[in-house]
Amino acid sequence: MKQFLRRPGVQAVLAWLLVGYLVAVGRTLRWRYENRGVVEPALGAQHGAVALFWHSRISLCLAVDDAWGLRTKRRCMISPSSDGAFLALALERLGYPSIRASTAKPGDSAKARAAAAAFREAVDWIADGGLLVITPDGPRGPNEEITPGAVQIARRTGAPVYLMGLAASPAIRLKGWDRMMLALPFGRGAMVWDGPCHCPADADDASVKELARSWSARLSAATRRAEALTQGHAD
Repeated sequence: MKQFLRRPGVQAVLAWLLVGYLVAVGRTLRWRYENRGVVEPALGAQHGAVALFWHSRISLCLAVDDAWGLRTKRRCMISPSSDGAFLALALERLGYPSIRASTAKPGDSAKARAAAAAFREAVDWIADGGLLVITPDGPRGPNEEITPGAVQIARRTGAPVYLMGLAASPAIRLKGWDRMMLALPFGRGAMVWDGPCHCPADADDASVKELARSWSARLSAATRRAEALTQGHAD
């Protein structure tokens, strides 16, 4: 079955189905925004920026398009795995071409070279004024833990990092490692902003790891707040 699903033609069909679902969800949810003022200076700016939201909220990714609609240079970072191919195709059709990148396992020199190339591509993109959207705990987790790679990109570029807490209700939660949220059309959606965050250019490895922990806690807090807003708990 996996080999069948990885065929190019099947991937193309899955991508179109995903596009239809994302458009239906993105256009029919009733959105509520909180703390949007922190990001407004960057929405129409020409300098590079990074936006982070958790992997479990990919079904709400068109909210990112709504938030960053004034930015013409936009890309996302997606796993290079065969399973991620249809997601990359779908997002490209929605105006977010991908940079295919993931963390290489120790000893895997081929993947290490590919990861390094993707890192350089991401840095060059942001340095040229682009927006890069990352799910920093994907594609395999741990759930809601930002990997140091996302912080290293911020360190190398000096770009501001904006944290996006996303939630929707009603939604189906899958049983995978991140309990993927599949939002249902005509429900409620919420986006809660935090940031901008910065990583100093002289940050050492220990500082990068500490920032990853700090940003993870802040992004999770923004996500929990978004969940509360979709349930009507606004106090």
